[in-house]
Amino acid sequence: METLTHTPQEGTFLSDGNTRVTMHVPDQPSCRAVNDVLSRIGDKWSVRVVMSLARGTKRFNELRREIDSISQRMLTRTLRGLERDGLVSRSVKPTVPPRVDYALTELGESLTGPIAALGNWAMANSYAIEVARADFDEAQLDD
Repeated sequence: METLTHTPQEGTFLSDGNTRVTMHVPDQPSCRAVNDVLSRIGDKWSVRVVMSLARGTKRFNELRREIDSISQRMLTRTLRGLERDGLVSRSVKPTVPPRVDYALTELGESLTGPIAALGNWAMANSYAIEVARADFDEAQLDD
């Protein structure tokens, strides 16, 4: 652990005693790893692709039709990133033209629960968030 020295907050009194505070500083490599994973699964297209594939194996154009407003380029980039991270598998069948199917891996399937929980939380709290935003915006106009 690392020891950091802090000055007292406004409204607190500095004592003659020990003013050193011991605080846990997160391991930087761990934080980077978490940020890296969250940036992949936190973008809107990855979430939508994962949830679409949670309903079963799909071909590229099936995904594109199912995910409104995603461009061909963005779907390709998203699928490649998810495949690289081990969340999606890509299988090519040697037909003419070749048939390419995308499916969730076991790791990808393990992500559907947390994504669904976050989506449910967002739906359950969307009204409260809208109210908080309106209150905040109104307060900003008063300042």
